[in-house]
Amino acid sequence: MPKRSHRQESIRAGRLTYTAVFEPAAEGGYVVTVPALPGCITQADTLTQARTRAAEAIVGYLEALQKLGEDIPHEHGAAITRRIAVKLSPV
Repeated sequence: MPKRSHRQESIRAGRLTYTAVFEPAAEGGYVVTVPALPGCITQADTLTQARTRAAEAIVGYLEALQKLGEDIPHEHGAAITRRIAVKLSPV
């Protein structure tokens, strides 16, 4: 049995956090992307389903990187996003 690197074992046992972007889809539901993981994308009909699928997509992406022996990207200094409502006066 091949020996696993210490780094992969540490990552597998640890907890990582990534920013997921939930965008309403034109046909309904949500499309979710993970900017730190290029190509990591999923979609769902509800926000609850989208959160679950996003977590599954991230785990699948990271497991694939581990199997390929690739480095696991870490998100540093993640941006904080908030929706801000504004009111424009007529011109």
